[in-house]
Amino acid sequence: MPALRDDPTDTIAAVATPPGRGGVGIVRLSGPQAPAVARRLFASARPGFAGMKPYRLHHGTITDADGRGLDSGMVAFMPGPGSYTGEDTVEFYCHGAPAVLRRVLAACFALGARPAGPGEFTKRAFLNGRLDLSQAEAVAELIAARGDVDADLALARLSGGLTRAMGELAAALNELRAGVCLAVDFPEEEVECLPKAAFAAGVEAVIRRIDDLLAAGRRARPFRLGARAALFGRVNAGKSSLFNALLGTDRALVADLPGTTRDYLEEGLDLDGLPVRLTDTAGLRETPDAVEAAGKARGVSLAARAELGLYVVDGSVPYVADAEAEALVAALGREKVLAVAAKADLPPGEPDPRLALAALGLETIPVSARTGLGLTGLLAAMRERLTREAGPPEPGAPAPNEREAASLAAARAELAELMKDIGADVPYDLLGVRLEAAGMLLADVTGETTPEDVLRAVFDRFCIGK
Repeated sequence: MPALRDDPTDTIAAVATPPGRGGVGIVRLSGPQAPAVARRLFASARPGFAGMKPYRLHHGTITDADGRGLDSGMVAFMPGPGSYTGEDTVEFYCHGAPAVLRRVLAACFALGARPAGPGEFTKRAFLNGRLDLSQAEAVAELIAARGDVDADLALARLSGGLTRAMGELAAALNELRAGVCLAVDFPEEEVECLPKAAFAAGVEAVIRRIDDLLAAGRRARPFRLGARAALFGRVNAGKSSLFNALLGTDRALVADLPGTTRDYLEEGLDLDGLPVRLTDTAGLRETPDAVEAAGKARGVSLAARAELGLYVVDGSVPYVADAEAEALVAALGREKVLAVAAKADLPPGEPDPRLALAALGLETIPVSARTGLGLTGLLAAMRERLTREAGPPEPGAPAPNEREAASLAAARAELAELMKDIGADVPYDLLGVRLEAAGMLLADVTGETTPEDVLRAVFDRFCIGK
């Protein structure tokens, strides 16, 4: 196990609730001195108090080391190894004023605790075997979840879904290793070793399972990381009105004057659990205004990098070809563009611009930002396009994150080479080397073989207090 702990005798402390004011704030301690610190800083309100019983809330006064009252609150004691960190842990439940939490934390430091680093409580849970690395990362992902699907994905991994899948893969590889070892250790004996055909079938089964996990990771990716959808088109096409309508708020300034949006605007949008960053870009037109031109160029660059482009045209007038807009369509690819015929509450232009958009190979959705016509259909189409590549994730399915998927892909590549070696009749002892390499890469997913610098990078992404 990598030696990540600076000092195993340290007791660490931090505020475990978000910054700001709230009804309740929590100060958390973990380490060998946590119970002693709590005894010094807590005076029970109950006569005849005989000490903190584990896993119970005790009400009283939280004091400093000199007995000066800091707050009226509660304390809980969770002894190791059954606590979250695997160490003796104490939590003070205070009123959520920053000044109160700051004073309680200072009192803990005065009695020998030190400030916890980012993710250090979860790091200790990992080091003490309470969580593997996949589950530890799931904690951070659950805290950062932006939607129900994202939260469910993190919870599935926190509950050990990916851990169990990796255990099954490890067991399959161990069985294959046993067959290899038998052939290597007893080459001249009449023992029943694993035939090459059966060996190849076993490797193929592992590859298929890895492919399933990688596919689940691809399906989960937009729900974890979010996606960008960008509105683009000519000036006065109705982009800003559509932007406001999709958000349900007057976020963008709307006026009849062309070029109202001179820079891009961004806001978050939840598409039934899919977090989307919606961008309204400056209208496309030739302009001598340097500021507007710079805003337009920035918007074009953002739209070209989006996972989905919304090409907005004024549906109440004939379609006017636009070289810049059509270049963006080509750059994104038609499968990543939805055309929006705005102002659908007005009679369509003659000829209907939807005919020209269809000729460009684009699906077109008529929408009225004023009446709401077509908005529900557009939102559904946006979600479908953003998840079209692999479909939405299955509920409760173990879906690896980016780091885990990289290790799985590397293990799969090693096994693919192993299949070539089997076909080339490579000796069993050399096949075993490939198996060992694949096994090490799979063990990296749960942190069994992960280098210390990678582990530090994982926990440094956590918030302080978790």
